[in-house]
Amino acid sequence: MIRDDAAEALAQAEFFDICDDEQRRMLAFAGDLRHFDPDAVLYKSGDAPQGAFVLMSGTLKARPDGGGKPYAISEPGSVVSAMALILSKPRPLTITAVTDCETLFVPRSAFLKLVQQSPELAQRAVARVERELGNYLGALEPVRQRMQAGDK
Repeated sequence: MIRDDAAEALAQAEFFDICDDEQRRMLAFAGDLRHFDPDAVLYKSGDAPQGAFVLMSGTLKARPDGGGKPYAISEPGSVVSAMALILSKPRPLTITAVTDCETLFVPRSAFLKLVQQSPELAQRAVARVERELGNYLGALEPVRQRMQAGDK
């Protein structure tokens, strides 16, 4: 029952739409259900998470470095640090529970094992990363233009 709930959470999670049902079941089995009390820290800025968190219930707060505006994460199926499934890099934000939260932690090692076993999944993961990187760079373009205009 619990693993079925975890597999259902992965089915709702946008990043995991690159996985088929069997791959999501395998990740749910490899995952770790974690409860966080209010004010508990999932990870701190500068940490390199060993995987991604899928929010099953509750509300999280993301506080970016450098005085960025904090924002709430409350949609069930939201994926926190999806890129940590692929890259071991420090994150530039702190994630804290606002309310009691239930999450599914998906370890990078489990995801990478599936990617190694499935060339199709590897291709979909690369395409997802390329798309998200393109979206990120596109969002930065107005900032670049303003900076260039200020140099003139």
